[in-house]
Amino acid sequence: QVQLVESGGGLVQAGESLRLSCATSKSIFSFSAMAWYRQTPGHERELVAAIVGGGTIRYADSVQGRFTISRDMARNMLHLQMNNLKPEDTAVYFCKGHYTTRDYWGQGTQVTVSS
Repeated sequence: QVQLVESGGGLVQAGESLRLSCATSKSIFSFSAMAWYRQTPGHERELVAAIVGGGTIRYADSVQGRFTISRDMARNMLHLQMNNLKPEDTAVYFCKGHYTTRDYWGQGTQVTVSS
């Protein structure tokens, strides 16, 4: 019964901000790693940001300094604050959590950035 549900996507102009949220059916403490990925049609899904191990955070070079990944332990949620959005950030964003022995994925939320 592991479920992840993303929300917060939308249409914005370049330079604006969005905050994505991922609601989980399990305690955040139950996931050994959590991450945000994104994918555009015809392209491979790429890692955007991740929290792994004892809380180590990693970002893709393309979003370093603009995006922030965080966990809300009390609400069992994962967030991605996206600032200074660029047209190249346009993609479907997915939440991923590693639980026990495998990865679980949300359904994705669309982010579109116009110039």
